[in-house]
Amino acid sequence: MSGENDLIKLYSGQILELAADIPRLGRLDAPGASVKKRAPLCGSTVTVDLSMQDGKVSDYAQDVKACALGQAAASLVGAAILGCSAEQIASARDALRAMLKEDGPTPPAPFEGLEVLRPAAAYKNRHASILLSLDAATEAASQAEETKTA
Repeated sequence: MSGENDLIKLYSGQILELAADIPRLGRLDAPGASVKKRAPLCGSTVTVDLSMQDGKVSDYAQDVKACALGQAAASLVGAAILGCSAEQIASARDALRAMLKEDGPTPPAPFEGLEVLRPAAAYKNRHASILLSLDAATEAASQAEETKTA
């Protein structure tokens, strides 16, 4: 019964609010890069479209089909990503992974809001869904940068 109560606590009001109000939903008409990521264990998917200008994210959209935790992560990423460099996005992804898997520090600004997902560290089967948006955004930012320099 304790495990069930812990899971209920995990889906806090704040997580559900974030999941219900995901910014930058949809797709871009002409993105610099588009990447779809899937969490094999649960089937959650996130497709990220983004464009880069002067080394920073200038436009971003996401199509999110994930559990509430994946949606909450996407919400926080969507709210923070504009103006970020590919390096900042990769650092946030790495920090989020470390926070979930190794009780690492909170991801750096502007992604510090991901701290709200720290209680999910105990639920390894949820990690992939939580990481989808930053995994996809990291790959898309890298692709968009490569395209501009090619």
